[in-house]
Parts: sequence; C-alpha cells; structure tokens
Amino acid sequence: MPAIAAQSASASDGGPEKGRAIYEKRCSWCHGIDGAGDGPAAEFLNPPPRDLTFGLYKWKSTPFDEYSPSDEDFEKMIAGDGSHAGISGWDGMSGTSMPGWKDVMGPEGIRHMAAYMRSLSGLGKAEMPAISLAGKIRPGPESIERGRVLFKDRCAECHGLDGRGDGTKKLRDDWGARTWPRDLTKGWTFRAGSGPEDVYTRVTVGIPGTQMPSFADPSSKKAMTEEERWDVANYAASLDEPSRRPVPETVVKALKVEGGLPLTHSDKLWDSAPEANYFLFPQIIAGEKAFTPSLDSISVKAAHNGNEIAFLLEWNDPTNSMPWDPKAVEVADGPLFPDGAAIQFPAGEVKGGRPYFGMGDGRKPVEIWHWRSPEDQSGKEAFGVLEAKGFERISRKTVSEKAGFEASGVYENGRWRVVFKGPLNYENGPAFEEGAFTPIAFALWDGSNGDEKGKHVMTGWEWAKLEKEAPGPSYMWPLAVGGFALAAELLWLFLRKGMKD
Repeated sequence: MPAIAAQSASASDGGPEKGRAIYEKRCSWCHGIDGAGDGPAAEFLNPPPRDLTFGLYKWKSTPFDEYSPSDEDFEKMIAGDGSHAGISGWDGMSGTSMPGWKDVMGPEGIRHMAAYMRSLSGLGKAEMPAISLAGKIRPGPESIERGRVLFKDRCAECHGLDGRGDGTKKLRDDWGARTWPRDLTKGWTFRAGSGPEDVYTRVTVGIPGTQMPSFADPSSKKAMTEEERWDVANYAASLDEPSRRPVPETVVKALKVEGGLPLTHSDKLWDSAPEANYFLFPQIIAGEKAFTPSLDSISVKAAHNGNEIAFLLEWNDPTNSMPWDPKAVEVADGPLFPDGAAIQFPAGEVKGGRPYFGMGDGRKPVEIWHWRSPEDQSGKEAFGVLEAKGFERISRKTVSEKAGFEASGVYENGRWRVVFKGPLNYENGPAFEEGAFTPIAFALWDGSNGDEKGKHVMTGWEWAKLEKEAPGPSYMWPLAVGGFALAAELLWLFLRKGMKD
C-alpha cells in the first residue's frame, strides 16, 4: 500500500509552494496544470507525460514493497543525467521528452519541485531506504555465464534470447499504453542507467506500473536470490553493444572489392566493411504520421566493385511481422503489415543542392530502393525501384532484370539483416563517383506497429563515399616492414665495415 502522507508535502526538504511556481512555468505544458499528464503537448508525446497525481513512479531505488521513491530518486528524475550513457547533447530521460532541468532550476529549485511533486499525490517520504548494493558481484566470466542461464529461464520470454526485446508477449502498462520490452543491446536507451548496479536495481525493485516485476519478491515464482540477481544484472549489462550507438556526422564508407558482391548478410566480406549507425525519427510531415515509433536506429555497411554497389542494413525489431501467423497477429498493435526498408538517393547528378529529403519534388526527384518482408507463407519478398517527386508523386521505375537490382532479408532473434544490391551509374539513377560524397537516406517500417506507406521512421540526408582502391592483401604490410628492417640492417653492416676499413 502506498505510504500516502497525510503528512503532506512538507515531507520534502523543499517548499511545495515555491515548487508550484516553477512547475506552472516549466512543467505544466506537458504534465498539465494539475499534474494529471494532460498538458497541451501531451497528445504529441510518446511515451505520454507522467500523471503526477497518481503517485506511481517507475524509476526508484527503494524496495518493491515501498511505494514512495527516495528524495534522491525524485531529484535525479528532475535533474537528468540518470541515463549515464544517453544520447549526446541530451541530459534528460532517454527515449522520452523529459529534459534534464539541473541547469535551469539548480539544486534548490529541484528540491522545491520534488516537494511539489509529492504534494500533487499526497505522497510522503519513503519509510524504507534505497536497496543496498553492498553485495555486488564483479562481472567476471563465471558470473556472466550463470546470469546467461538464469536470463534464458526468467527473462527471455519478454526480452528475447539475445536481449533484443523480441519476446512473445503483448505488454501494456497500468495506464493502458502499449509497451515494448527494453532492447538490452542498446544501453544508451536505458532511462535509469545501463551499468550492472543500475540493472541490479531494476531487477530487484522492478518497474512499477509495468510488467517488469521485482525478482526479489518472495511471493513470485520467478524470485531470485541476491547473488542470482547480480549474475543476471552482470549478464544483461554485458549485452550492450556500444559500437552500434549512433554518432553524428557518420559517413557510409563503401569498401572497394574485387569480384562479385554478395546478396547474403553472412558473407565474410561484411566483416571488413566499416559500419555507420544512425538514429531514426518518425515521419510526421505528410500523410499518415508515425507518432508512436517502435524502431530507433539502423546500422549500415556498403561495398562496391566499380560496377555494382551493395548495402547491408541491420536493425533490431521486436517482431517479425508475419500477417499469416496468428501469434504475430496477437502480438501486433492493431492491423499487421509486412516490415520494410528503403534507401533513397538523388535521381541523377546533384546540382544546386540536394533534393528535399522527404522524397524530393518535381524539380529534384529521388530514387528509392524499396524492400518488403513476405506477405504470406510463400516467403516471397518484394523489391522495387521507385522514382518520387514528392510524397504523392511516386512511380515504379521499369528496370531490366539484367540490370542486377536485388534485395534479400533475414530475421533472427530480434534483428533484421537486409542486403540491397544494384548497378552503379545507370541512366537517371544516383550519380556515384569514387572518392566523392553522395547523399543517401534510409527508412524503415515495423508492420507490427501498424507502419504502412507514409507511417514509418527515417533518417535525414546522410552521406555515402565510395573507396577508390581495393585494400591490398593482408600480408603486404608484414612483408614491407620486414623488407625495411632488412635494408636498415644491411646499411648498418655496410657503414660499420666502412668504419673498420
């Protein structure tokens, strides 16, 4: 039961009346004038703003049977920086519109705000302290392996075998909103930190208001000991893939190779191709808009041989959208469509600036390579080359089968890997030039999230650059170094002999 305070807002060291003045100026636009999460901006935000009158907070460090967060929890929520490894330039809560306020409010203002937030629900101070981290187990190989076994049994149903959030359950929070399990490979998206201590806190406390339980609750069939929770935390933290965290101004560098290009993601050629990672943002410009996106980043590799170019697109997707599968239909959020991916280029040579990134216009059209996952059990994927002169002027280009346009995708444990392949520099196509930068953009559709046609996520214009020369054999450098060392030794012997003479 909640530790409701009759005792009041004065339970905080701050002053609720001073906090109210700050709240009305800074926070009411999202959370509403009375804190009910119904401010003017609320309908445009995903996830929606917290209803502060309910008194239920997801991110706290007090035990599962203590309703109230600690004062420090409140102050962290307001100040920001709780995500630790969040997105560069954003000190608020990752994956939300909640900014960090420490620079604006300062420590005193944050204490006043914390007091006012408690007063909105009559929430008193926590009667129990934050959970202890004193029993921490170092994240060594043995602990991680024990955690892997436990994770498969206790956590994979929601988070997927590889932790990519591709579980088989349809989840909703206590407010009725659709939720997706956290993708544990993206530590930068965690809202309250991604280190072992942070994960241990979540495993121990749970996330109130969601289907993430406390594994310290002895009444749960899946309860774990303190040591087991540390092992699971160490394993979950080890799943993070920081190398896939998007970095601003990244360029797709197309590796130059000899011979044919692969249409399979498992080809060893991709091991040596540089990877570029990008954030995705929802399309909210025209047509049906994507206000509740489920995909947030994409990884890209590219290779060319002077005649053709191939791209490997990889992204984590919580579902393999299969319209014919009853289980997939059950997990989907509304109508189920196939998944999709697209690459966009300027059609023809770029003169006087790039086309409008939203599918070009009549003066500067774009070309789009568009792939869709199978619509039925035949397993047949769809692929086409399109020309667009704006959102409403899209037509399919007629391309010869001999031209070499192809695309093929594979979904495995929460990750799509799709290879696109096509010719370089054909009539009215993108103008690639070795060593030069070519504009490029990407778009994805999650059919289980209702993405279809204009409802999708995308990047803005990025850049691709084709390498000029194929890298030499790997044994050339050792031979060159060995040759240099031998020459230096011979020179030294020659000079020494000359001195003796």
